[in-house]
Amino acid sequence: MNAYRTSPFASIPPVVKNLLIINVIFFIATLAFESKGISLIDLLGVHYFDSPKFRIWQVITYMFMHGGFAHIAFNMFALFTFGSTLEYTMGSKRFLNFYLITGLGALALQMLVQAMEVHQIAGSFTIDVSQFTSTNEAHIRTLSSIYFGPMVGASGAIFGLLIAFGVLYPDVELLILFIPIPIKAKYIIPAYVVLELVLGIAQFSGDSIAHFAHLGGALFGFILIKVWQLRRIRNF
Repeated sequence: MNAYRTSPFASIPPVVKNLLIINVIFFIATLAFESKGISLIDLLGVHYFDSPKFRIWQVITYMFMHGGFAHIAFNMFALFTFGSTLEYTMGSKRFLNFYLITGLGALALQMLVQAMEVHQIAGSFTIDVSQFTSTNEAHIRTLSSIYFGPMVGASGAIFGLLIAFGVLYPDVELLILFIPIPIKAKYIIPAYVVLELVLGIAQFSGDSIAHFAHLGGALFGFILIKVWQLRRIRNF
């Protein structure tokens, strides 16, 4: 009599499974190279388009880079939780397109906001940052952060998934950390987006999170759901 053992990953749809694997590989590689004094985050995280450190491949690779264990753990948990349902709903090919487009949309909005900040300070969207001088230390710090601080993480695409889940499955109840009662997706997800908007506008001191990237992913996710006219699976 043959005994068959089912893999614990057998129920994960293929695109979500491969995205999880790729993100983990990138994270392990980041730690390994960091121990040798090489920063993959600086090489594969995305820089402002006018930065001397910007490379075209970064617009894709940044989605698979993460700055720490908590960062990747949260994003991968969300990818597994919401992405699996959405891949079954959309189909694997469309889900992958959705994920990548929302990630690119997140980057587009973040760069637009950065460009506006640069223009506000320097009067132009592009400058020679090495030649820029100012007596305003806050301006110097802002430009230095924009030009030399890479953005990393799947969070933009994850926000696209959150919005898609909220639109397609609004009545599904979610358990949120520190909240003892389940809350329907149609309430908690819009509230989360509003919070990101408030934090992005406020730009609290010491806040290094790319809130507008999150909003860009959410915006492009909502647009794709409407343009593609996606519908939820009944009784999923």
